[in-house]
Amino acid sequence: MTTTATPAAPGSAGSRTAPAVSPGTAADSHPAAGPGAVAALLVLGSCTSLQAGAALALRLFPVGGAPGATLLRLALAAAVLVGVTRPRVRGWRPAQWRAVGLYGISMAGTNGFFYAALARLPLGTAVTIQFLGPLTLAAVLSRRWRDAGWVLLAVAGVLTLGLAGRSDGGAGHALDPVGVALVLVSAAFWALYIVAGSRASAAVPGRGGLAVAMAAGALVLLPFGADGAVRVAARPHLLLVALGTAVLASVVPYTLELAAMRRAPRRVFGILLSLEPAVATLAGWVLLGQRTGPVAVAAVVVVIAASAGATLTARSPGPA
Repeated sequence: MTTTATPAAPGSAGSRTAPAVSPGTAADSHPAAGPGAVAALLVLGSCTSLQAGAALALRLFPVGGAPGATLLRLALAAAVLVGVTRPRVRGWRPAQWRAVGLYGISMAGTNGFFYAALARLPLGTAVTIQFLGPLTLAAVLSRRWRDAGWVLLAVAGVLTLGLAGRSDGGAGHALDPVGVALVLVSAAFWALYIVAGSRASAAVPGRGGLAVAMAAGALVLLPFGADGAVRVAARPHLLLVALGTAVLASVVPYTLELAAMRRAPRRVFGILLSLEPAVATLAGWVLLGQRTGPVAVAAVVVVIAASAGATLTARSPGPA
């Protein structure tokens, strides 16, 4: 979901299409407005919904492929948000369109490559590796050796994850190198997504920019996923699965995270969001039967510790 300094960014997490606040950089200008327990429940609910949506999307892959599933997720989520927000785009200036367009491109890249990686990697592994994107961006923006150290710790965790492989029915299997490459590209797009989301939210206040960016992201994916999306749409039961994916992986996480950001300080929110790899690993086990060995679990914990450490030691700048 997805993750860094954006008050109105979707995904991913992984691949999230919701207000992504990355470890160590979110808008903290909203003081805590309620008990921390409420914020924790909201963030955990967001992470759970996001990973449940990803697990649901895997059911679309045999028919529509990863591009078709990604296109349907963004297009249906955009339709819901456009209907709710009804953005007034007639008065937008060219600079606003460029900001929202770049946001949509980054959204398409983050989600498209992430879903392609899910066809080759376990859910928890993919989300864990994807976290390198926002962590690296946070270190680059801070320019402090301490933050670079957190990134190196996360890289060590990911390398351990790769060496450990995964446990599947008792047999160990090395990680698919193509899947790792795809999720690393998704991580890079996640970093771009954070920067672009921050600019878009500043250029277009409110949720209208997010809705239009989702629609733009769907247009970017149209040449790659149109065929698969049509095959899915021809089967009503799969179209319902696609709608469920859009709601669980985009609409619900956005709503819950926005509410959490209004109740918790930035550092608390960042630490809570750092638990996403653990939630993804648990979701992969419960929903998809993807069992993870103890070494891989330890690697996930290392990445979570790096993400939480980056959040705790971050400076306290103004809104991203």
